[in-house]
Amino acid sequence: MNDLSHLVCPHCGAINRIPAARLSARPNCGRCHKGLFTGVPLVLNAGSFMRQLQKSDLPLLVDFWAPWCGPCKSMAPNFAAAAAELEPRVVLAKVDTEQEQQLAANYQIRSIPTMILFVGGKERARQSGALTKEQITGWVRSQLA
Repeated sequence: MNDLSHLVCPHCGAINRIPAARLSARPNCGRCHKGLFTGVPLVLNAGSFMRQLQKSDLPLLVDFWAPWCGPCKSMAPNFAAAAAELEPRVVLAKVDTEQEQQLAANYQIRSIPTMILFVGGKERARQSGALTKEQITGWVRSQLA
C-alpha cells in the first residue's frame, strides 16, 4: 500500500511526495519551502488547473465563478471558510470563467457559481448555486464518504 500523497505546491507548482500521515502536519514544499496548504482557495488558470487535476492525489473542489456574478460574490467567503475546514483532505480552488472561458466551456459550465468535485482526476459530482459553508462542507463530505 502506497502511503505517499502527491501534492502540487500552490506557490511554485512543484510536485511533492508527502507521507499520508504527515498531511495534517502543515508540510512545506521541498522546492520553495512555503506551505503546501494555505487555508484559502487557490486561484487557478487553465495550466495550473490541469497540473492540480493531473498531478495531485487529493480531491480537488473547484468553484467556477465570475466577478460580475452576485451569487458568486456572496458565496466567496463561505467557500474560503470551507477551504480552511476541508484542508488537508481536499484542495479548494477557484476558476474565473471570464478569464478562463475555454476551461469553463470544456466542463460545460452553464450557470455560476458551479462547484465540481474531482477525485482521481475525474469529475465525481457537481453542484450549482450559492451555498453556505456548512452546505459546502456537508456536500463534499457526502460525496467522499
